[in-house]
Amino acid sequence: MSRIETIGNATLYLGDCRDILPSLPKVDLVLTDPPYGIGFAAQPTRYQRMNGMQPAAWDNSAPDFIDEVCSVGDVSIIWGGNYFALPPSRGWLIWLKIGNAPSMADLEMAWTSMDMNARCFEKSVKSASLEKCLATLAHPSQKPIGLMEWCINLAKKTTSTVADPFMGSGTTGIACANLGKTFYGIEREPKYFDIACQRIENAYRQSRLFA
Repeated sequence: MSRIETIGNATLYLGDCRDILPSLPKVDLVLTDPPYGIGFAAQPTRYQRMNGMQPAAWDNSAPDFIDEVCSVGDVSIIWGGNYFALPPSRGWLIWLKIGNAPSMADLEMAWTSMDMNARCFEKSVKSASLEKCLATLAHPSQKPIGLMEWCINLAKKTTSTVADPFMGSGTTGIACANLGKTFYGIEREPKYFDIACQRIENAYRQSRLFA
């Protein structure tokens, strides 16, 4: 662990989540979007290449410790859960990407530990792209803020603490700031950690402005 930042009710760790997870308190919800192991980051799109995004290796393999990730929370929501060996679940979540490019998947799936009916969230993938602050703050697999808020609200009404061990550019942390939840985020890539700090700080600044 090389750095810890506290921003509002968010505690952000720069480091490997395997080292940091054992030190976290038990949380109500683990909400995360880990690498799927499909090599997506190694093949930037034409638009991403035009904006300076270089091939990266962080998505070349999926984590093999997903059980440890889930054990931190009373409830778990794992985006890309269809790529992991997780127990059978009724409570799958679907992000339906309205107007998506034909070359990309029409939807993404999240495994949950919740015994509930499957649910679907409809939002244009273009809206997620707009939240990336153009190319300068883009994460290749960034999710919409509204999607993560929806996940938190689905988990349970008593959810007050949330952890994201694969924080990326901090979208889960922004959702927590907007909803008044305590957040623990971990990211091992310094570039994305700095982006997450900036985005979460901006979220708290806006909430203070409108308070």
